[in-house]
Amino acid sequence: MNLVRLFIYTDGACRGNPGEGGIGVVIKDDEGNIIKRISRYIGRTTNNQAEYTALLSALKSVKDYNPEYLKIHSDSELLVNQMGGIYSVKNATIYKLYSKAKEMINKYLNVEFEHIPREKNREADLLANNALDRRLKSH
Repeated sequence: MNLVRLFIYTDGACRGNPGEGGIGVVIKDDEGNIIKRISRYIGRTTNNQAEYTALLSALKSVKDYNPEYLKIHSDSELLVNQMGGIYSVKNATIYKLYSKAKEMINKYLNVEFEHIPREKNREADLLANNALDRRLKSH
């Protein structure tokens, strides 16, 4: 399967900051069909770390599709502006995640980030929170 254009929605959720964290990712093809969903508990983390972990998980998941174009949607203004070079990365832990994301993105021809309001990121948000709910109910 060789999809040329992929549209990614990512979200990280945290109960407390730092607190228990989860990620949600929705990957769609250029016709709007969902080709992959990710909902995973990631342990104790900060909200910003969860946002970056969701992005890294998405980037890892799309590599098998060999896309020529990626459009990444996130409701994290910090992540979008750091990845776009508008904001600098001052936190050492975030810098490690940012560097890994930059390294992964450099393998693609065309990557665009778009900051979207939380209402337009509901599915990824739901997946992130469902991961937390599943984990917290089991303990």
